[in-house]
Amino acid sequence: MATLCEKILRDHLVEGTYEKGKQIGIRIDQTLTQDATGTMAYLQLEAMGIDKVKTDLSISYVDHNTLQSGFENADDHKYLQTVANAYGVYFSKPGNGICHQVHLERFAAPGKTLLGSDSHTPTAGGVGSIAMGAGGLDVACAMAGRPFFLSAPEVVNVKLSGKLTKGVSSKDIILKVLQLLSVKGGVGKIIEYSGDGVKSLTIPQRATICNMGAELGATTSIFPSDEITYEFLKKQHREDVYVELKADDDAVYDSTIEIDLSTLEPMIAMPHSPDNVQPISEVEGMKVDQVAIGSCTNSSFLDLTTVGNILKGKTIHPDVSLVVSPGSKQVLQMITKDGSLSNIIASGARILESTCGPCIGMGQSPITNAMSLRTFNRNFYGRSGTLSAKVGLVSPEVAAASAITGVISDPRKFDFDVVEEPAEFLIDDSMIIAPDCDKSKEIVRGPNIKPLPINDPLDNNIHKRVMIKVEDNITTDHIAPAGAKVLPYRSNIEKISEFIFMNNKADFHDVCKEYGGGFIIAGHNYGQGSSREHAALAPMYLGIKAVVAKSFARIHRANLINFGILPLTFTNESDYDTIDEMDELHLNDLHNIEVGKPLTLVNVTKGKEYVVDHNLSDLDIELIKAGGTLNHIKNNQ
Repeated sequence: MATLCEKILRDHLVEGTYEKGKQIGIRIDQTLTQDATGTMAYLQLEAMGIDKVKTDLSISYVDHNTLQSGFENADDHKYLQTVANAYGVYFSKPGNGICHQVHLERFAAPGKTLLGSDSHTPTAGGVGSIAMGAGGLDVACAMAGRPFFLSAPEVVNVKLSGKLTKGVSSKDIILKVLQLLSVKGGVGKIIEYSGDGVKSLTIPQRATICNMGAELGATTSIFPSDEITYEFLKKQHREDVYVELKADDDAVYDSTIEIDLSTLEPMIAMPHSPDNVQPISEVEGMKVDQVAIGSCTNSSFLDLTTVGNILKGKTIHPDVSLVVSPGSKQVLQMITKDGSLSNIIASGARILESTCGPCIGMGQSPITNAMSLRTFNRNFYGRSGTLSAKVGLVSPEVAAASAITGVISDPRKFDFDVVEEPAEFLIDDSMIIAPDCDKSKEIVRGPNIKPLPINDPLDNNIHKRVMIKVEDNITTDHIAPAGAKVLPYRSNIEKISEFIFMNNKADFHDVCKEYGGGFIIAGHNYGQGSSREHAALAPMYLGIKAVVAKSFARIHRANLINFGILPLTFTNESDYDTIDEMDELHLNDLHNIEVGKPLTLVNVTKGKEYVVDHNLSDLDIELIKAGGTLNHIKNNQ
């Protein structure tokens, strides 16, 4: 009666009892980091005092901060390469590709657990891995051989039937799921795909769906490992890692959604949320200023050869800027060999590096008031780098068709050849550097790499003011913005703290400094989006002691706990309306905090009291009292 994910989780269970909603600790087989989050993760790993990583495989990718407009990013890359070599971590050089695309191609394996310091790590669920995003500190702990703790999740079965019609893609499947469930519909859940329709989907298509499961707030998403998986791995010369995996025929799910693939049509997520989804037919003809194709969601060989076929012999509209980012060196070499790259270049497209690029605001900001169509996974306000721009999330087919016409267009009206998977993938791992674990070699630290700030143990009483009050669905992009101006300071918490909430409250940093930090008040789904722990680490540095919200996104809540910030939720959501910025709040007797026992929050300014829940486990309470996970580890060595 077991689901697929339950089988894998039980097989990796090392602490706790597998009971839904209860905290469990699981063994992690593989980890991945990327350069925007990786420097902090490896600084944390160094602080743990181990000699070598304990996982079966750990890989450090460089794919985010590749724009070298100053020394900062290049210095980070050198640090990442030298620290990886010292601790037994493989290093994927800049230019080798986006971490999730490369990992899917070269390392992901059925039945393995993968923890990554990037929220789109679930991409590897396309081959039957339990792959989860987490903060860098959780990944560092996994590399040090510690279990990863999570609540045993509910499991949602998405049962697929039928086949996609020409011009409709796997991107449209996950956009449909987002339309049905919303960006918070997957919180505390794993999305497990099944049904006859699964057999019609390639591994890259499955990976696209799992990738954007992160936008549901899901713990992860997973497909069965079947003959399609075997063929993909065989073409990557990795058939030795294949194992057949599926749910039991009588598996019991917490809920089920059924989707007939043959009835789907091209979809679009309109600004400014991935769940603001509607059919293309409802916005067809809307003017487009920019089209961006790529990201870890849609930059595979199949994606880009499809784009090449649509663009073949055509020229993009004069008013459109089209940029294309191949997902990996393997993809770039293969589309070069088969002629797709020539078709794309001839159409007038600009070819970017095999990196995340525009997806995280690293260049290619659109014009003022633009409508930008992107094959990416997020369209949060300001993420493109142009605050007045609007971003729609679409499939590669819709993106290519719209680049030609200059307006949002239905690709089913275009005549193009349907792409088949290649007989074999081109294998070249020369840009993946194996470690020699030679501790005599210098770990190179540039001047922008600053010491890791450490929190103080929890005070018994917190008497502070409200530094900011924010609404529902505040993302980590709101809290700790991405982009070319900010990302170079990911190794410098003092500097990056100057940018916290810059688009919500420009003087947030200064107010925190003036009052010594305090509280954040928030609505539902606080901290959705990226796994970046800077959205917790920098507020901790600024003196934030607690966040009181209607609800939290999973990864961000875990990051708050990791850095000793109390994550509290209103038992009465209407209490949110009675608290304002600069109200003085009191929390008392925190040293006696207990599992299942609510806290009393006093609003001294308004003369009110509120009951708030912490929902912390015994281990969480230990971490919070210590002032965070690193303090707890040091205290128990």
